[in-house]
Amino acid sequence: MTVNRRRSLTTALVSSLQAPAAGETAPGSAAAATDGTGAAPVSGGPARVVVDLDRPGDTISRHVYGHFAEHLGRCIYGGFYVGEDSEIPNTRGIRDDVVEALRALQIPNLRWPGGCFADDYHWRDGIGPREERPRMVNSHWGDVVEDNSFGTHEFMDLVELLDTEAYVNGNVGSGTVVEMSEWIEYLTRADDSPMASLRRANGRDEPWKVPYFGIGNEAWGCGGNMKAEDYVALARQYSTYVRDHAGNQVTRIAAGASDGDVHWTETLMRTFGPGLAESPEGAAGPFQAISLHYYTMTGPWEDKGSATEFSEDEWYTALSRASHMDELLSRHSTVMDRYDPYRKVGLVVDEWGTWWNVEPGTNPGFLYQQNTLRDALVASLHFDAFHRHAGRVAMANIAQTVNVLQAMILTDPDSGALVLTPTYHVFAMNAGHHDARALPAHVVLPEQPQEVDGRPLPLLSASASTAQDSALVSLSNLDASEPRTVVLDLRGREVTGHRAQVLTAEDTAAHNTPENPAAVAPTELTAVRPHERGLEVELPAHSYATIALDLA
Repeated sequence: MTVNRRRSLTTALVSSLQAPAAGETAPGSAAAATDGTGAAPVSGGPARVVVDLDRPGDTISRHVYGHFAEHLGRCIYGGFYVGEDSEIPNTRGIRDDVVEALRALQIPNLRWPGGCFADDYHWRDGIGPREERPRMVNSHWGDVVEDNSFGTHEFMDLVELLDTEAYVNGNVGSGTVVEMSEWIEYLTRADDSPMASLRRANGRDEPWKVPYFGIGNEAWGCGGNMKAEDYVALARQYSTYVRDHAGNQVTRIAAGASDGDVHWTETLMRTFGPGLAESPEGAAGPFQAISLHYYTMTGPWEDKGSATEFSEDEWYTALSRASHMDELLSRHSTVMDRYDPYRKVGLVVDEWGTWWNVEPGTNPGFLYQQNTLRDALVASLHFDAFHRHAGRVAMANIAQTVNVLQAMILTDPDSGALVLTPTYHVFAMNAGHHDARALPAHVVLPEQPQEVDGRPLPLLSASASTAQDSALVSLSNLDASEPRTVVLDLRGREVTGHRAQVLTAEDTAAHNTPENPAAVAPTELTAVRPHERGLEVELPAHSYATIALDLA
């Protein structure tokens, strides 16, 4: 693939722009601004991001900043869990430094035990005295023996230490309805029912809260190789037995589509029948959300590309494919809207992120990869898309939290050192978007979008939100080599102050290591100046920035 520096033209119309400044193209022309997914050109001047501060829209659920922990490689063992006898400081075997780092992110939820592992996992194997727990083969990830020392009680202990919410994924592929029904009873029932009594016998008196429960995983693949029509019948059946016990209200999440498989989404939505569209009130049906999985890579599954050694073309290809998430959300949302105009059924992107070749010398089944500035910008593009689709996207879970794929945290297996990745810092910089209301953020570029991988890629992405008397604007300069001046055209409310951070590095492949843990870390962005339209921002090449605004 060759990057086309001539940049193809994307046309779109946005009627909300006010009269243009001198030298700019008027709204309503083929060169007007777009919503940020495909910015169209104007005739000169710096790039603009038009933010309507007085037009708050849908709430950006904090749950789109969710996480994923699978029994895969060193995510659980050596990542979250080191055992009580470890020299690494821990609480009941759970690493203290990992908990501290994730609490600082205010992670809203954690998905467990998989992934593909979930449909091989039988929860009774992971309760009771650890020395008596049966072993199993983790056939999906490295063909290693799993000793089940980290099970239900350990996971819920981790959830409480993190002060987060549990998203438990049940086993449809190789499990039974009874097994799933008894697990939710074990987790959440308060009286002397059989499963509540078993939980007490294993040391936990009070029930836990489990607000999210997955009805299988990737049923079209590792979760059973099913057709959509076969899975939907099982999803209705299994969901029926994931009951609300003791005041615990469960959001049941059906295993949804991969990538652009809208047939799978439509098959799930048809199961609700016409009642879903009749009223904005009432229960949605057998499940309350459906999932979507999409990964970013630059090559085929056999050779996905290196995490740290990539060309400029591969840089742009990765960002182009990350930006495809916006189109996927539009396509699946359109199908869902047809059956669910009141948007009672949530779309849960519970696996997303980069997937590169593993680091040389590591187990291919452990999916351990480094995490560069490129990964950080992949994350920022996803969050811009989630913000734009806040009315439908109820949750998202990056894959995965520790030592696997696009991780927040890497732990060194020899020294035990902990490293925060560039992606971790994007999550931290975005904390102000949690449960804030999305604002229109229209990108206006002085050039045509770059054509990459058969689609236009605007080299500036933006989103914005507001909460009370503040707002947060996110800006991503995707240009590998050139800085960019951006005018924040702030409309509708008075801005009384601002603070800005930037995440960048000298090299696009920069990443953090135990020897250099702050090679990519946020710093204050000082190149922010008053402008007649709001603020003028100087963005370094290949950078991500957030500008926090105080509003009158």
